[in-house]
Amino acid sequence: MTPISRRAALGAAAALPVAATIMPAGIALAQTQPAAPAAPAAPAGQQAPGFYRMKMGDAVVTRILDGGFQRPIEGFVRNADKQQVSEALRDAFLPPETVPIPITFMAVQSGGRTVMLDTGTGGKAGPTAAFGAANLAAAGIDPATVDTVVISHFHADHIGGLTSQDGRAVYAKAEILVPEAEWAFWMDDGAMSRAPEAMKGAFQTARNTFAPYRDRVRPYRPDTDVAAGIRSIAAPGHTPGHSAFAIAGGDRQLMVLSDTTNHPALFVRNPGWHAVFDMDAGQAEESRRRLLDRAAAERAPVVGYHFPFPGIGHIRQRERGYEFEPAQWSAQL
Repeated sequence: MTPISRRAALGAAAALPVAATIMPAGIALAQTQPAAPAAPAAPAGQQAPGFYRMKMGDAVVTRILDGGFQRPIEGFVRNADKQQVSEALRDAFLPPETVPIPITFMAVQSGGRTVMLDTGTGGKAGPTAAFGAANLAAAGIDPATVDTVVISHFHADHIGGLTSQDGRAVYAKAEILVPEAEWAFWMDDGAMSRAPEAMKGAFQTARNTFAPYRDRVRPYRPDTDVAAGIRSIAAPGHTPGHSAFAIAGGDRQLMVLSDTTNHPALFVRNPGWHAVFDMDAGQAEESRRRLLDRAAAERAPVVGYHFPFPGIGHIRQRERGYEFEPAQWSAQL
């Protein structure tokens, strides 16, 4: 396994969201259910439940908004200076001093089975990133009925929703599928002992999170089917076993980029930029370019875990990199 520098390790530890008090800018909430009868007005400052459904052949894909947080731009991009990052944010009509980082996980329902792709923070990353459970319920999805949970990688904003605040399993009957290389790294006592002190907590979080599922965890290899119609795609670099996915539906395919890019205004437009969260920045860039090339060439719809909600659109090539083109809303289900 490629050795991890202290700087990269600290960057990976930084991927664990911290408490925040500012709701991410530019997040629009959507839901596909008919409007309910008139009800008392919600308290000021609260939002409606956020979920968005789309059809992929016979499958229904539901995007679930967990919320998000803001991160100062200082040090966010390792190989670009603060002025460049500010200009990129301004160009995308975003605040120039902070990066809004939405969090959106998803469910895939087909053939009477429900598969989750990642689980959000579980309300463990502060009050602005704690809406996943409520929005999952609003979408009519009960964790107790989920058959499979497929994890892309072990950062806390992706696995936190596996457990309740007191450490109990949320998905009572689900099989938990994890990337083989990811499990091997985070469960390796030697890797944990060599990690900087600031990163050891991430190892412990991963171990505590999967403990209630000990008999239901199954590692999967890259480029294999993890569920009917869902195939894993190797995308290492962000973490050792980071995975993307392809969901087949009818004559279409949806590419799930996971954390191949963070916010598209920065890392889709500038695929050579290196996010502080990436453990192996060079490998992450290679994975990013490969998947963005594929998405642009195939004209396949894509979703990104940290794309502005609901995070569905297309990738097209532009002069210096790529562009994320949000999909137009469709009521057809």
